[in-house]
Amino acid sequence: MGLMLLFLICVFVGASLGLWFVQQRVRQGFLQYRQTFTTQARKDMGEMFLFLDPAQVWAGSLCACAVLALGAWLVTGSFVFAAVIAAVAFLAPPSVLARARRRRLHRLELQLPDLLLELAGALRAGSGIQQAIRHSADHAPAPLSQELRLILHEQRMGVSFDQVLRNFHLRVPVESVSLIVSALNIAAQSGGSLAETLERISATLRTRLHLLGRIRALTSQGRMQMWVMASMPPVLVLVLHWLDPDAMAALWQTAVGWAVLITVVVLELIGVLLIHRIVRIQV
Repeated sequence: MGLMLLFLICVFVGASLGLWFVQQRVRQGFLQYRQTFTTQARKDMGEMFLFLDPAQVWAGSLCACAVLALGAWLVTGSFVFAAVIAAVAFLAPPSVLARARRRRLHRLELQLPDLLLELAGALRAGSGIQQAIRHSADHAPAPLSQELRLILHEQRMGVSFDQVLRNFHLRVPVESVSLIVSALNIAAQSGGSLAETLERISATLRTRLHLLGRIRALTSQGRMQMWVMASMPPVLVLVLHWLDPDAMAALWQTAVGWAVLITVVVLELIGVLLIHRIVRIQV
């Protein structure tokens, strides 16, 4: 009897220590993810000129996570499915911000050829580079106008033109901006016709964007197949659950069903990543 009591005490102490260790690791991971999320959100939103409090964005993402998890539990009655939905919603906001930042960079890159032609025309008319940038900032659409106004603001604060160009490249890390910054620095150091240089860069960027557009059009079918393939299994599962919930109960309420769901999700992710790598052509 004494040995059995000692064994139970050891099991209880070990389980308590294990739970405490897991709780500490989960808490540490949660705090680290929150810190990473707020830091990256502040950086991404600052580059997109969205001056929001990252703490409010974090609180909003937690509320959305709770609402989606509750809705999934009410629809399916499965805590496991609700936990999966909560995990996806919890990890999705950084990807959403990164996608919004990529879309903004793409829009800005499309606006660069027209900007270069406008700057070249202003230089040929006798204007200085700062005056030409100021005129373009007043008439260019966002997000290009935002970046040009920030360039002018940095110059008014006494930042050198070379440093202003480097800061612009750091905010907009695309190949088009790298080419423009390099050309402007070379023209400023070695002299030459800056207007002619800008016109040539504009023609180069137009050709490159045209090539990228053709590649995007040719690979659109593969991307559409990727999204159709990824959306069919969850749509089919929801339809079958709506038609015959009793038959689908085994998928939500048994260990075998959970294993099948996990396997399907893993295979779906592998398929999406493979197709994404195939259709993503670097130029």
